[in-house]
Amino acid sequence: MGWIWDEAQLIADGFERVYVELERYDGPRFGLADVDGRPHYFQGYDYDHAAEADEYRVWPAKELAVRLEREQWAIFVSRYDRHEAGTAGPELHPGQGTVDARYDELALMLEPHRRVPDGARRLVAELRFDGGSRYRADGLDYWFRWRPPVPGAGAASVPGSPEGG
Repeated sequence: MGWIWDEAQLIADGFERVYVELERYDGPRFGLADVDGRPHYFQGYDYDHAAEADEYRVWPAKELAVRLEREQWAIFVSRYDRHEAGTAGPELHPGQGTVDARYDELALMLEPHRRVPDGARRLVAELRFDGGSRYRADGLDYWFRWRPPVPGAGAASVPGSPEGG
């Protein structure tokens, strides 16, 4: 996993909280995180295994969408905690549909908010971990520090950048 950072150090270093993870594939692909101090959706863009940071499309999340995303996330975290405690199996994962009616209702309500709009910004995110529980009601165990992509370069150029090293 790498280094573990405490919350005060993360904030001091310019990292921002990740609230919801909607998709993961060899790292965060899609979710909800603060960008410039405000909740934004992020979706992976041009993933590169060799890079220390990844490029994402980001767009502001409306206040209603943030509330609904966090409600759905709380349902997921509750199920995850039950699974980790051995009291729920994979058949009870709310994302499978028809397991939790409210989770399904929220998914339908959130679908339009989760579409990448025209004009979404491209940013590169550096990742750090806080050492807390992987999934928790207030978010995840990783934080992002955002910066613009290097002009004319992909995410693979990040290690040599002044911020990425």
